[in-house]
Amino acid sequence: MSGLQPFPAHIAAQTIETGGVRYHVRVGGSGPALVALHGFGDTGDMWAPLAAAIGASRTLVVPDLRGMGLSAHPAGGYDKKTQANDIAAILDRLGIGRADLVTHDIGNMVGYALAAQHPQRIMRWVAMDAPLPGIGPWDEIIRSPLLWHFNFRGRDVERLVAGRERIYLDRFWNELSAHPEKIDEATRAHYAALYAQPGAMHCAFEQFAAFTPDALDNKAFAASGKLGMPVLGIGADRSFGTTMAEVLRFVASDVASAVIADSGHWLMEEQTDATVAAIRRFLDAA
Repeated sequence: MSGLQPFPAHIAAQTIETGGVRYHVRVGGSGPALVALHGFGDTGDMWAPLAAAIGASRTLVVPDLRGMGLSAHPAGGYDKKTQANDIAAILDRLGIGRADLVTHDIGNMVGYALAAQHPQRIMRWVAMDAPLPGIGPWDEIIRSPLLWHFNFRGRDVERLVAGRERIYLDRFWNELSAHPEKIDEATRAHYAALYAQPGAMHCAFEQFAAFTPDALDNKAFAASGKLGMPVLGIGADRSFGTTMAEVLRFVASDVASAVIADSGHWLMEEQTDATVAAIRRFLDAA
């Protein structure tokens, strides 16, 4: 595949404002709702293959997270608790009461805050290949040299990256993947242009800067009880593997595990068919 897969024609983009922030949200289809949340290095564009696979049989809701993609770039609000409440408000605006949830990377963190604060609204949750701040082996995970970017931010860092966004992003696609060639030139150019928008990299760094308050929030969520909805942890065999499900078992009582073979962190790009199939098997079992 060359370049990003387009969304099906029945999925249309709209702007939804909540919490004083304009969100770019793709919405389409009918039937049970499914919310898909992306992470760093991607935008909502990553979910196009999933949209194509489920067709119009579900109401798909795909926002670009706060400060990322084509959503607005506000100065603050990058703690995941705030972002999760924004997603809940987006669902309110769309008249959606309950939804399944699929998340990747930072999307996992927003997804947990959403499910913890609004458990009655999330029917099933698929979380893919990223830890939860403050939960389980978090302190061990963040000591990995591969995760130096968690603390890479500040005015001088932004000066270093300005105009070199593609170089910075290439590091993630190259080093955190098993098959960097599957994140092709057109895809890289597309995302690099989005992250080169004024203020975009600052906002991306703020997502990581919020991990400290996120950890405190997550510990409070976990202390109040485990999630009751079915949860699937999908890890890549060259990345989080079974650790994804192990982390989720600290916060949820009904957790299944899946590991995608021959993949690094970028599951949707590296092993699209296998990843989509694992998501669908879990969601369709409801």
